[in-house]
Amino acid sequence: MDDIEDLADEDEAGWEDQRRAHQDIQARVQGQRGCVVVPYPDLRAGQQITRGCAANAEYEAHLANEEENVYHPFASKMEWEVTRWAKLRGLSSTALSDLLAIEGISERLSLSFKNANELNAIVDHGLPTGRPKFKREQIVVAGEAFDIYYRDVIECVKSLYGDPDFAKYLAFAPERHYSDEDETIRLFHDMHNRQMVKKLDKDNPGGTIIPIIISSDKTQVTLFRNKSVYPVYLTIGNIPKEIRRKPSRGAHILLAYLPCTRLQHITNKASRRRTLANLYHACLRRVLAPLKSIGVDGLRMASGDGALRRCHPLFASFVGDYPEQLLVTGIKFGECPKCDVDADDTGSNTAPFHLRNLTKVLDALAALDEGNLSFVRACAAAGIKPIVHPFWEDLPFTNIFRAITPDVLHQLYQGLIKHLLGWLSAACGGAEIDARCRRLPPNHHIHLFSKGITCLSRISGTEHAQICRFLLGIVIGIRLPNNLNAGRLLRAVQGLLDFLYLAQYPCHSLESLQLLDDALDLFHENKDIFVDLGIRSNFNLPKLHAARHYSAMIMMFGTTDNYNTEYTERLHIDFAKDAYRATNHKDEFVQMTRWLERKEKIIRHDKYINWRCAGAEETMPYHLCPPDMTFRRLQSVSKHPTAKAVSIDKLIEDYGATYFREALARYITQLNHANDPIPLHSQTLDVLAQDVHFPFRTLPIFHRVKWLSVDARGHGDATATLDSVHARPQCNSGSSLRPRRSDTALVRVRVGQVRVIFSLPSKSVPLLFSPTVKVPTHFAYIEWFEPFTSAPDRHHGLYKLSRSLCGGEKVASIVPLANIVRSVHLMPNFGAVVPREWTSDTVLDHCNTFWLNSYIDRYTFSLFK
Repeated sequence: MDDIEDLADEDEAGWEDQRRAHQDIQARVQGQRGCVVVPYPDLRAGQQITRGCAANAEYEAHLANEEENVYHPFASKMEWEVTRWAKLRGLSSTALSDLLAIEGISERLSLSFKNANELNAIVDHGLPTGRPKFKREQIVVAGEAFDIYYRDVIECVKSLYGDPDFAKYLAFAPERHYSDEDETIRLFHDMHNRQMVKKLDKDNPGGTIIPIIISSDKTQVTLFRNKSVYPVYLTIGNIPKEIRRKPSRGAHILLAYLPCTRLQHITNKASRRRTLANLYHACLRRVLAPLKSIGVDGLRMASGDGALRRCHPLFASFVGDYPEQLLVTGIKFGECPKCDVDADDTGSNTAPFHLRNLTKVLDALAALDEGNLSFVRACAAAGIKPIVHPFWEDLPFTNIFRAITPDVLHQLYQGLIKHLLGWLSAACGGAEIDARCRRLPPNHHIHLFSKGITCLSRISGTEHAQICRFLLGIVIGIRLPNNLNAGRLLRAVQGLLDFLYLAQYPCHSLESLQLLDDALDLFHENKDIFVDLGIRSNFNLPKLHAARHYSAMIMMFGTTDNYNTEYTERLHIDFAKDAYRATNHKDEFVQMTRWLERKEKIIRHDKYINWRCAGAEETMPYHLCPPDMTFRRLQSVSKHPTAKAVSIDKLIEDYGATYFREALARYITQLNHANDPIPLHSQTLDVLAQDVHFPFRTLPIFHRVKWLSVDARGHGDATATLDSVHARPQCNSGSSLRPRRSDTALVRVRVGQVRVIFSLPSKSVPLLFSPTVKVPTHFAYIEWFEPFTSAPDRHHGLYKLSRSLCGGEKVASIVPLANIVRSVHLMPNFGAVVPREWTSDTVLDHCNTFWLNSYIDRYTFSLFK
């Protein structure tokens, strides 16, 4: 027995050491230990040549505004506001014309235009070009001509690089960031491609690399007519990723609309696929052709503040889902678009692989001059499809296989997590999983699927992300067929979820990347449980193999939020769907491009007006630094209480605050004696608390506290609600009855259930506290859970919690509201079969033990992992 106890102590000590090591890694990644910036060795990189005219001043010169009218060519602020509303809020031209046709509208608003056509004429002729205009050209492939609408890629780069809103944020030379003074723990976040700079410096030092990020994805713009468009988007890596990933900031530009033909007249499927691939590459080859010479020679380019530098726009990375990656690289389905791993080894975590040999591929492409048969054979030997002159063939410093980036949305959420849901449903039973989903307690971060998750169809990436937040907790305790050990299944799920969350860190270190690889190893070490259950025979999934490339790609191109396809999916709304809806669906691409050009002109003019109204001052440069991962947030309570006067009896009966009187009396006594030289014993405190009398009958009650985002990096981000805790009674909501809700929260270092959020009447404070006591503004009545154990469960990594009881009664107390750090979500310990009498509203009261859900958001994950 002693030997067993010693082993248990050693195991617990090992868990504790591992937890502390993980916390140290999290602290370094979050910048809590500081950041050391090491500039590029050659100080000439990104060097300014001279300074010219700033972008806003140059725009003002093109306006030809002889009058001191800030809103020129619009007559007044009212006319400008109407124009901006009409062009940016999705109003159709017909609707605007009908509005202005109402008698007296134009006169009352003092508008110089009477209909949409007159307004369009002002925008077309009175406003300078915001971004480059579209060109229409025909591309001939296999003897057939196809229309492509595109912009000059160099002008697009100039437009983004010279945008005044981005001027102070641009990065001109690569840097290395470390979390320690010894420069041993490197940090990775934004895109700093030192390799391109090194290659360029050999022949042409002192330039500024502009990494071009291209993404393409065909999307449907109608529900029934099956009409699609094929947009290509462009952005540059000099703009910080926090700006690039927000579509509202305009850091992406629509580069082209590719032909959407399906070539139905080509009956042979293989020939059709080959022709479509050649068409795609021929179009992109034409669009990106200017990069061949300018990428090497460079050209003078002005940033938004007027600083001129010699810039080299270079194709750096491609963002797309798996079919797009195969189309771009010419690799066959089922294989990896980046490396030479065999298709039958994509399910292995140990099979060796190497990046595909670009030289060998280029030699195969050059065999085109030797005839079709030699070309096809050479391409087959090189492992690619016979594509005639792929667009990346002649681009300088470009390795297309290295340029393919991870895709969190399609590879993880819509790929591996989708597979995992199917496997778990087959292993655990869909009915039991759905029963558990319906009985989860509410939380700000948890979407309650009232009908379960196994019956859902066409699950979106957002829904998969919501499911991941509770997926591990709902399979704990379920019995597997044939009494197989569930520990392997739990560890497999934990490994995949840990990989998913670690892969989305906005900042990584070499240490956290090792945790990423360890999480993937954990899944592979336990994945055979699905084979033993008869669910899978192998794991040869290209998306699973792609996970092996994540660490290397993060070190090369920065964290995955630099190139997530989720951003381009959102761009489809602005650049494809809304643009199509603004047309009459006849010769739509001409109308779509014109609509987009007008919208971009309005957005550019809006920036100019804001600059003029702000005093026409140029902003100071911004110094790039790692993302803020300390999760700073601001606690907020409504200015006025939700219920102005609630009696203590109501708090006990309706809110469930059983021991509110005793807890408040103890808190008042404790606060009044906080400065005593000898702390009060518990018994003494209880005796003194009995003498406390409340000079009030009712209290003001608040039903929610929330946490708001902080613009830590100064990017001008809008405030958003990141978290909230509810504490409300049962009440009527329309025709239905809304149940009582008392959320769980982290109160400093301990978990409690928040029953009441309140404040004391201002007139009562001097009667209850001595003048020297600093009294908080808001308080919370908390029912406590036991403190955390020293280590989480070894099978799934979650901490076990139970109610804190004294003599069989719940332990409760009053705390300052500021002590509540954030909400937490507790997963009920369902056991083998969930009790059917439990509901989402009552499970916190009926269940005795819980698991702390560490997957509700990235902050909770980093805190409890």
